[in-house]
Amino acid sequence: MKLKVRRSNAKRAKKVGFRTRSKTASGRKIIKNKRKRSGGYFRVG
Repeated sequence: MKLKVRRSNAKRAKKVGFRTRSKTASGRKIIKNKRKRSGGYFRVG
């Protein structure tokens, strides 16, 4: 049986959240690419 890993939403948001990504140049690039792929509305992470 596979062990279910508990994931902390707060920790995850800090790492891959929109605001964190917006702060760095490479992060903004990621957001831009995701926008391009999914046409405006997208979920980062």
